[in-house]
Amino acid sequence: MKQTIEKAITGVLQELEVANVPFTVEHPADIAHGDYASNVALIAAKQLGKNPREVAEEIVAKLEGFEVSIAGPGFINFNLPRDFFAQKVSESVEQKEQWGTHDALTGKTYFVEYTDPNPFKEFHIGHLFTNSVGESLSRLVQFAGADTKRLCYQGDVGMHVANAVWGMQQMSLTPESSFTARDLGKAYALGATAYKGEDEVVKTAIKALNKKIYERTDEEVNALYDKGREVSLAYFQTIYEMVGTDFDDYFFESEAGPKGKELVLDHPDTFVDGDGAKVFKGEEYGLHTRVFLNSEGLPTYEAKELALAKMKEDRLGASDHSIISTANEITEYFKVLKKAMSFVYPELEAKTEHIGHGTVRLTTGKMSSRTGDVIAAIDFVEEITDTAQARIKEATPELGEDRQLAQQIALGAIKYATLKGNILQDTVFDKEEALSFEGASGPYLQYTHARICSVLKKAAEAGVTPAAEVLPGQPYTIERLLYRFQEVAREAVEDRAPHKVAQYLTELAGAFNTFYAQEKIADATDSNASYKALVAQSVAQTLKNGLWLLGIEAPERM
Repeated sequence: MKQTIEKAITGVLQELEVANVPFTVEHPADIAHGDYASNVALIAAKQLGKNPREVAEEIVAKLEGFEVSIAGPGFINFNLPRDFFAQKVSESVEQKEQWGTHDALTGKTYFVEYTDPNPFKEFHIGHLFTNSVGESLSRLVQFAGADTKRLCYQGDVGMHVANAVWGMQQMSLTPESSFTARDLGKAYALGATAYKGEDEVVKTAIKALNKKIYERTDEEVNALYDKGREVSLAYFQTIYEMVGTDFDDYFFESEAGPKGKELVLDHPDTFVDGDGAKVFKGEEYGLHTRVFLNSEGLPTYEAKELALAKMKEDRLGASDHSIISTANEITEYFKVLKKAMSFVYPELEAKTEHIGHGTVRLTTGKMSSRTGDVIAAIDFVEEITDTAQARIKEATPELGEDRQLAQQIALGAIKYATLKGNILQDTVFDKEEALSFEGASGPYLQYTHARICSVLKKAAEAGVTPAAEVLPGQPYTIERLLYRFQEVAREAVEDRAPHKVAQYLTELAGAFNTFYAQEKIADATDSNASYKALVAQSVAQTLKNGLWLLGIEAPERM
């Protein structure tokens, strides 16, 4: 509808022979002021040299098919017809999972890379939050009609692996040992701490291990490495399944390393000598210098990332756009990488987008897997699940033993807390706030959805069938929010802003609870009961689809 109004206004401006008017069409802050408002008259008045209200009157006189009014100095307010809202309510119920989808990216292929944990290190809550951001971005892209490929790039070689393997050796772990991913995290912390110390013998040993692992020249080291990698990746897979992420493909630094080294050596004009290494001089482009091959001739993360861009296309076919979502710690580094890529793969650089999102902050400061001061993702989810289950037992004893439901609520709390604000900003997780069943939280949205399911069940038992046969004279306030869902989904993908969905759903849930407090739905004697039930069904579907965009389950009972 927004596009329809914009098109109609543009047509009127052409009739008035006014061009290049950068007007806006937006929802008024107060829903009572109309469904849309435009500042077109105020902007056009400057070109025409007229009073804005006079221009507004000229524009309104030529607009057809809309109920419009003029407010203030010349704003034009649009009120949509009653039948429009009823139609959207009916469409939402009929379209089910397709409600809210749109065609902004139809026909496009999008790669979305995210999570990217490093084997041999703990999968901590930072990875959990990174996954939440990337999964939501993937779903927004998919909702927009794109053929979406979810990708995960995992660092299975590099100094962190050498640190871990050294630590495994000190812990007497062997390929035949029965060790866990948590043991690998301890081994990494042990090795990383030792490498940062002052013992040069240890540093030399770990550097030698790094070279052996990369070149696979030592059979004993290979066997220990292979077992550790296997254990780590299997553990990661259990977490992906828990959070509801199904990657289409996995890429590894061990694959990208040799290709990256070859690329660097094949482009001597781009990557030049620097203290025995191969570097890209970013200062020449207002950036900073990065090493792509170190002094030992090994490819750095930068070189591997350069090769990865081409590997994705070679394996999955050409994309129209490639999103890489990581913590914003590497945003500046990625700018250098993109610039270097523009010389090696200009066509890939043009369609590569890096989204550097905020990081998780704890009350004790930033996490460090090097020191072992991390909160494992699985422990974090278990803790929140325990608290959620305790609250379920208090509120609904018969559901108190449902561990799956408790975990759905816990993950909903974590994901909403991650996505409720701009993803570019840092996040501080507050458990009490995140698990609240009131206000802005995942459980609040889940509870509202479950509440509607219960209400609709009671309505059915009372003989009320959802239908749009008899309509009240004026649309309910909540109807003026329902139809905006597709618009919100479109804006969220265009702006890379999942928080717009989260905020919309919170407003919608609040409006429904107000609606439910004022209106009886399970009352067969009410002539509008069937339509009220249809509106409730529409809200439930919208909440369910919107929660899906955030990667959150929508339980039917809570």
